[in-house]
Amino acid sequence: MAKAPKRSGDARSRAEAAVKELILWAGDDPGREGLLDTPKRVIDAYLEYFRGYAENPDDYLKRTFEQVGGYDEIVLLRDIPFHSHCEHHMAPIIGKAHVGYLPRSRVVGISKLARVVHAYAKRLQVQERMTAEISDCIERVLEPLGVAVVIEATHACMTCRGVETPGVIMTTSRMMGVFRDDPRSRAEVLKLMGFG
Repeated sequence: MAKAPKRSGDARSRAEAAVKELILWAGDDPGREGLLDTPKRVIDAYLEYFRGYAENPDDYLKRTFEQVGGYDEIVLLRDIPFHSHCEHHMAPIIGKAHVGYLPRSRVVGISKLARVVHAYAKRLQVQERMTAEISDCIERVLEPLGVAVVIEATHACMTCRGVETPGVIMTTSRMMGVFRDDPRSRAEVLKLMGFG
């Protein structure tokens, strides 16, 4: 897992200078009134966009509950909104994640599943890797009978540049345990996610 970078005041100054250089390179004047504070604002935004590097998603899943009244069916959180940035063009990826698991003996608070999604989304990403990272994290920490993750997203690197094809949604999935091995369990979780 990537470690959070150490950020000194000098590093921030260099980052702001780089933003000024990009503004100049794009053809505008970084000294004009509307752009004077843009380097500072861009760096502040980057601290938000990429805060996932300072988070350990495993930590969100470590507090679990065993007393769940004998519940032994699928736990699913649908339509978790997220935004990320592609590692190739640093363009936005905007989408939603569906995350489910079949508990072995313990469950986690549902907000923690959303936190795991956001921790991985707040890094430079490709959707395929993000899908795998989320499912691997849940498998590693909770050790459930199965994990299912489906992500649907639009990619600005495809809609706003290059092929310029808006309205396209990319879907990726990762099934583990019973959701990979048992067709009935797989069909059930996909139906709960709204795909069947």
